[in-house]
Amino acid sequence: MEQKIAVITGADGGMGTEITRAVAIAGYHVIMVCYTKEKGEKVRQELVYQTGNPYLTVMQCDFSSLASVAALADRIRDKNIPISLLMNNAGVLETGLRMTEDGLERTVGINYVAPYLFTRKLLPAMKRGARIVNMVSCTYAIGQLDFPLFFEQGRKGNFWRIPVYGNTKLALMLFTIELAKRTKVAGIAVNAADPGVVSTPIITMHAWFDPLTDVLFRPFIRKPKQGAATAIELLLEEKNEGKTGTLNVSCKTKKLSKKYTQHRQMEELWEETERIVSPWL
Repeated sequence: MEQKIAVITGADGGMGTEITRAVAIAGYHVIMVCYTKEKGEKVRQELVYQTGNPYLTVMQCDFSSLASVAALADRIRDKNIPISLLMNNAGVLETGLRMTEDGLERTVGINYVAPYLFTRKLLPAMKRGARIVNMVSCTYAIGQLDFPLFFEQGRKGNFWRIPVYGNTKLALMLFTIELAKRTKVAGIAVNAADPGVVSTPIITMHAWFDPLTDVLFRPFIRKPKQGAATAIELLLEEKNEGKTGTLNVSCKTKKLSKKYTQHRQMEELWEETERIVSPWL
């Protein structure tokens, strides 16, 4: 029997490691997409020992570079193997305005444009029954899409990390909905998972109140394994077969209003993103 292939981005992070662990236990050959080869290899060795699954492969990628994202997608496609699962988990929460080599605000580039390009390039390698899961956040509810500022500086006015992060998660949510419509006839499911507030390094504020945050707040938020549970269910559970275009929170589907399912900027977002990634498609 041919072994099924899963691709997981940010596989060496807190939730990424838990998702990789679950998928490895389920018997998949997992391609672990990691920012650094060294950290990825360390996590891979630990997971091979813990799961007994030797079929874990680390591939390095810098999601702040669309050239790096495209090159990785091409390497995976060149293997001519069908991909059963794609987990877009990698993400950042920037503390200030920083630009990528592609002229994108870094949060937007890594959290939205990179997984958009990665997914678009891997779609030809996905067959009927394949599943795509995008990691979003409850902050999508405060997201706004001001073009072209969304791509160039995140938002109007001064940089503020939470609204900019929310903008990227709204964009990823709308991408999930639109892609689900476009791939439904091919039998490819696309869903979004909201992990809740999870105790990972991404929530560090890099400010004077960080120690207070860790002491007073972190003990009461979800552990990475808890945060990863919804994504894991969407990827692996038989009951989710055929489910597509949904947002899921705490392992349950959350009904979205027409404000999102028929968002007035969904088509414009798709067209603008296609324009940006077109050199790599």
